[in-house]
Amino acid sequence: MFLTETHEQVRDMTRQFAQEVIRPLAEELDRDSRFPTEIYDQMGELGLFGIGVPEAMGGPGFDTVTYALVMEELSRGYASVADQCGLLELVSSLLVRHGTDAQRDKWLGDLLSAKTRPAYCITEPEAGTDVSGIRTTAVRDGDGWVLNGGKIWIHNAPVADVGFVLARTDPEAGHRGMSIFIVDLHADGVTRGPKEIKMGQRASQVGPLTFDDVRLPADALLGTEGRGFHMMMSVLDKGRVGIAALAVGIGQAGLEAATEYAQQRKQFNKAISEFQGVQWLLADIAKDVEAARLLVHSAAYKLDTGQDATKACSMAKCFAGDMAVARSADAVQVFGGSGYIRGFEVERLYRDAKITQIYEGTNQIQRMIIARELVAKGALA
Repeated sequence: MFLTETHEQVRDMTRQFAQEVIRPLAEELDRDSRFPTEIYDQMGELGLFGIGVPEAMGGPGFDTVTYALVMEELSRGYASVADQCGLLELVSSLLVRHGTDAQRDKWLGDLLSAKTRPAYCITEPEAGTDVSGIRTTAVRDGDGWVLNGGKIWIHNAPVADVGFVLARTDPEAGHRGMSIFIVDLHADGVTRGPKEIKMGQRASQVGPLTFDDVRLPADALLGTEGRGFHMMMSVLDKGRVGIAALAVGIGQAGLEAATEYAQQRKQFNKAISEFQGVQWLLADIAKDVEAARLLVHSAAYKLDTGQDATKACSMAKCFAGDMAVARSADAVQVFGGSGYIRGFEVERLYRDAKITQIYEGTNQIQRMIIARELVAKGALA
């Protein structure tokens, strides 16, 4: 698809930021599993959080295509940083669509300016892909609520200030018995477990959260009681476009690194880029990165124009995630033994890519969604 002048301006600004600010710190952040505080603050200053938040609510008011462009460019610098943009987009979308004016006034401005760090708290030991397995409960107590339970593998749990927590408010009502609460993670009764040591995207910190009789005011409830599952589902398509774009960024970074190295590395008295075997590796990376990018832009455009985008978003996420894993492996292959050594960018890209097949719905789930849409609506829909 053709990009507007605004799309290109935002993309180019983000690309410059990623190249000059993010990329030089990526190796250190990965090595130390350090939250990128200085980068996070600058992203708030540049308006890279809450891409789709309307201007009337303090956001830039950009479309989903712009969001996809920003996610790709940030990920070219370091996927863990793009993860922060994606997380903020999710929670800000929930506030925009379902929050009260008072809730938006209280939380949205500080989230967009990076003064407040969020966590999206869904996953539990018995509730990953199957969200119906959540056991965390919120019980009415006078005008407020009491929250009990635990979450695992929560992005930003070690550093977050506020959590958007999915909890059961009616144990007998299935999906209709879940609600979302905005929880101050510095409140009494909230405990953070140790930071998990991850294979990739190591600066995007995850960990467990425990809620032990955490008292919540009435206005902690986001939207309507019992609509938490449906509210969560309402932002999934956009979330999948974001992760797909992040995967494209990993693939693009791998392509750039492999192409540059192939022109520099010499064997048998000539650059390895002159060997057909290496040329075919580069060609395969390039064509699949471009195909994934077009799928992402198509899905984002469908969301922006109000079309049924569920199948397109699942296709983009599934294809881009698989591409990032397979083609970052090809980038390692171009580097040979050097690509297997810590400190070379492609080694990190290979590790960073794997999670794109897992979070925001595993790629097996994406295939189920695609097949369901095909059967229900036909191959031409």
